Amino acid sequence: MSPNRALIVLVAVSTLLLAGCAGRGEQNDEGPSTATGTGEFGDLGTVCGSGQHTKASAQGVTADIIQIGVFSDLGFTKNPEFIDAAKVFAGWCNDHGGIGGRTVELAIHDTNLTEVRQRMIEACRGDFALVGGGSGLDALGVKDRLSCLLPSFPAQVAQARSVGADLEISASPTALPHHDSYTGFRRWLVTEAYPDSLGKVGFISADSPVSKVLGEKGKESFRAQGATIVYDDLYPIAGVSNWAPFAQGIKEKGVRGLIFNGEPRQLSKLEEALTSIEYRLDWIDATNNNYSPAFLKEASNSIGFQNNVADLGGVVPFEKADSVPAMKQVESMFDKYAPGTEITFPQLRAISAWLLFAKSAASCGDDLTRRCVYDAASSEKAWTAGGLQAPVNLSNRDAPSGCFNIEQATADGWKPADFRPDTGLYRCDVAPYEYQGDYGAPMTLADVGKSMADLR
Repeated sequence: MSPNRALIVLVAVSTLLLAGCAGRGEQNDEGPSTATGTGEFGDLGTVCGSGQHTKASAQGVTADIIQIGVFSDLGFTKNPEFIDAAKVFAGWCNDHGGIGGRTVELAIHDTNLTEVRQRMIEACRGDFALVGGGSGLDALGVKDRLSCLLPSFPAQVAQARSVGADLEISASPTALPHHDSYTGFRRWLVTEAYPDSLGKVGFISADSPVSKVLGEKGKESFRAQGATIVYDDLYPIAGVSNWAPFAQGIKEKGVRGLIFNGEPRQLSKLEEALTSIEYRLDWIDATNNNYSPAFLKEASNSIGFQNNVADLGGVVPFEKADSVPAMKQVESMFDKYAPGTEITFPQLRAISAWLLFAKSAASCGDDLTRRCVYDAASSEKAWTAGGLQAPVNLSNRDAPSGCFNIEQATADGWKPADFRPDTGLYRCDVAPYEYQGDYGAPMTLADVGKSMADLR
């Protein structure tokens, strides 16, 4: 999970378990699609469709197929969301002719949390690009990825060496190298919606290096809004069986607004402890990690008493499917290719990444190379994924959109909060805060002795 908060579930336990999986993992064994129709998405027009090619123009590319790698910590988290999203997009795309006639073949790389480098070395041997995935310890693979000049279109990025690294294009950025993408949300919390919380903000983070950095960034950003941090604690990375002492500490400090950097299910347990002592905060930043029906169910005893809010960072909320065609289309794709699967927020980011890659690759025609697809993607200056998100300038990896939208947990589900949108579903009037602290820098091609001139 910006800090990449949607991946905190992975990084918060990153020191608990410090080979394993098959190299190419699972692949699509289907031959080239015989579909002749076109695959249009949202307002992008045709993204996937039939075509004729003659060249094996790059590693992982023949006249008939494109081999794409998908990273996932499935072996550790048991969460297949990135793999499911990849299968949904590949199924839809291939049924409509593939990317310009080339069938999308998936190479699943299970990083199992700590095996990122091993899987990256394998991806370097056969994949054309990485699309729509993520791993909690993603920085472990960046050096090898840049050394083999492998472009990445991730659904999420987590660590400083990965966020904004070269040859990486985040279609819906969850993190930025030098700016806080949650500035608008945080300013709204302490200066507009709940001004009494300005002097009573609290932080609790998992005791892992990555989560602690997320906490430090968050504290700097809140202080820049004039907030005072009155509570700052760590909890064991494996979780705790009794959250009562933490709840009591929060109450004793008079915390009015709370930021929780940790495994999502632990938050519902903390809230239960707070509710049991009848201590209600003005707000709790549940993070978009918890933007799901599952959180509402797990925190059911506290929903309505505690006020949970989450910033979606300029992504269309699920409940807007009836009025936003692109979201409705995503639902239809999952209904057909992953029936019974509940769509998650990270999967929306994955679909945006897949759409960006497919559109860019299709534009290259017969001469599909890594350089061509990277240049095409990085030329997008107002990428909306066909209407799934607020516009993002992909020509600058540290150029935040400045747009945000806030959801609030209610007994009737997640609903838009009263955050005064000024641009459709979003509010885009706050310039993101630039960090002053040194939290690490993204890796560059120069770090591995290469340059863009080496990308072919």
